[in-house]
Amino acid sequence: MGLTNNSWFQPPTLLLTGIPGLEAQQTWISIPLCVMYLIALLGNCTILFVIKATSSLHEPQYIFLSMLAATDVSLSLSTLPTVLKVFLLNHRDIEFHSCLTQMFFIHTFSSMESAILLAMAYDRFVAICNPLHYPVVLTPPRIIGMGIAATVRGVVLMVPLPILLKQLSFCKGVTLSHCYCYHPDVMKLACGPVRVNTIYGLSLVLCSFGVDSVFIVMSYILILKTVLGIASEDGQLKALNTCVSHMFTVCIFYVPLIVLALIHRFGTFTSPLLHVSMANLFLFLTPVLNPLVYSLKTKQIRFAVNNMFKGRGILF
Repeated sequence: MGLTNNSWFQPPTLLLTGIPGLEAQQTWISIPLCVMYLIALLGNCTILFVIKATSSLHEPQYIFLSMLAATDVSLSLSTLPTVLKVFLLNHRDIEFHSCLTQMFFIHTFSSMESAILLAMAYDRFVAICNPLHYPVVLTPPRIIGMGIAATVRGVVLMVPLPILLKQLSFCKGVTLSHCYCYHPDVMKLACGPVRVNTIYGLSLVLCSFGVDSVFIVMSYILILKTVLGIASEDGQLKALNTCVSHMFTVCIFYVPLIVLALIHRFGTFTSPLLHVSMANLFLFLTPVLNPLVYSLKTKQIRFAVNNMFKGRGILF
């Protein structure tokens, strides 16, 4: 673009990236992506509808699950326009401020999901370790307060990200590594000092995802200690079975997130295909698998879903 390294420049548009080396096949790749979006949206909306319509599911465990489903729907909708535009229409450009807006929503909903997973871990901790106080501790006002706190924390922590990026000059190109806008990916295009951005990005990761993951692990250590104190083996299995879906959800959320963060931090020499693969896993894994996991592993959800479809003449 004829710019020197010392010139200040804010690009009007940025270029998104599909899968390197498979540009000719991207239209075909868009088909499974559309299917995954459909599963994510229909699956999570079904969970929301079933919990709302079934009075027996108006319990803390399922209210937190509905919050998780709503967050997954929001996360999917925030990335759907650019992902399908890149793969289905091969339109790679995104306006700079639209990119910052998308980045804000992706990181905000990710932070909210992390906080909700922590709330769900606390729910299981109270239910197993202190069951007599469960109705007293997890009252509807407190559950609503947890949801509001997760939302406020996500918004407050992520608002500075686009503001700080707006102060930077971009002169290292305009091509991003993914099919959506991700903070470390946008930041690496900037020239000049990014120390403040880096420190803030690391701080918010530690204050949100780091703190949440530590408390989730602590909750399950205490849960495991309580379960091992149960005399009967059947009782131990029954208690642990109530946690299986949540433990699986925690793993499918945090593992791609951690790997993607490490790749952006230390993966200078890794394959671009690895960047794209982990970015897409982070994007699709939790919204697609969460409703499937809870529908298959939670008897009450499965029973309610079957009743809903039977009532409409659809039998499984």
